[in-house]
Amino acid sequence: MTESAIPVTIYHNPACGTSRNVLALVRNAGVEPTIIEYLKTPPDRATLQSLIERMGIRPRDLLRQKGTPYEELGLRATHWTDSQLIEQMLAHPILINRPIVVTPWGVKLCRPSEEVLDILPLPQKGPIAKEDGEPLIDSEGKRV
Repeated sequence: MTESAIPVTIYHNPACGTSRNVLALVRNAGVEPTIIEYLKTPPDRATLQSLIERMGIRPRDLLRQKGTPYEELGLRATHWTDSQLIEQMLAHPILINRPIVVTPWGVKLCRPSEEVLDILPLPQKGPIAKEDGEPLIDSEGKRV
């Protein structure tokens, strides 16, 4: 199977620098992923639950706090059940932290962006840096 045929999906927010960096790393490996802009096309309950299970995390670990109604909804409180937290993410997709990447090697919340390299063990095609200029991959395709 060629790199371009490897199935990779990214739950992406194009307004997020980390999400854009992850997308660049996936493409730098020669893969054109399926891009799901999850704010426009949110996952359904079964998909969200499956992603959480496959990442091996709890729903609370996927909650995004910054720039969301997290505080306003009182989600810091410990009384929320996993099911209730998933309901909140379904009702307010901005609460879903991103980017989530699905590859044949695993599913992961890729924060920081270089976390994607753990589940995409393909050679990087060239140097790449984060949007802030921090190098991620050197000219030999190695992680910095």
